[in-house]
Amino acid sequence: MARAFKYSRKGITGALEETERSLLRNLFADVIGMLEPDTPAQTDPLAALIGLDLSVQVPQDPALLRLLPDAVRGDDDAALEFRQLTERSLRESKIGALRAASLALESDKLVLTEESAKLFSTALNDVRLVLSERLEIRSESDAERIHQMQDWAQADDVDSYLALVYNFTSWLQESLVQAMLDSLQNTAPRKP
Repeated sequence: MARAFKYSRKGITGALEETERSLLRNLFADVIGMLEPDTPAQTDPLAALIGLDLSVQVPQDPALLRLLPDAVRGDDDAALEFRQLTERSLRESKIGALRAASLALESDKLVLTEESAKLFSTALNDVRLVLSERLEIRSESDAERIHQMQDWAQADDVDSYLALVYNFTSWLQESLVQAMLDSLQNTAPRKP
């Protein structure tokens, strides 16, 4: 059974069973698959150098759109232009965090540095964004409905299983963020 992340002198530590690590690796791989572009980036060296990708479009999958939202609302042309300038690097940074988090799952006891904890938290957040879109969480009452699902033995359909996975990743991320906050409090300079 998973143990919450805690801050100690060794770093931020947590423990996951093999089935839990396997579940997370599969979730990270699924999100990586969503983020990898369908078409290869253009080969214009100058465009590649500055990160410009004129072939990007607004994602049709609502879950992918949650990961790569429009930065400008109410102006489709400006939103597309901003997307062309930033989406490639955003996808690459998200994929990098997901891969780093997956690598951190190699042993049942996780020991994370400050940097790897940030990457792991980012990866968990992206998984939660996808799951929340699939579960149609739009309000506090929707979130409460999902939170009520706690018993794995009662998971008899895809939505109830996704709800349990969402609750697990939420709990894991919450414990990680709390450990990161504890780390900041313990490493902050002391006032004289």
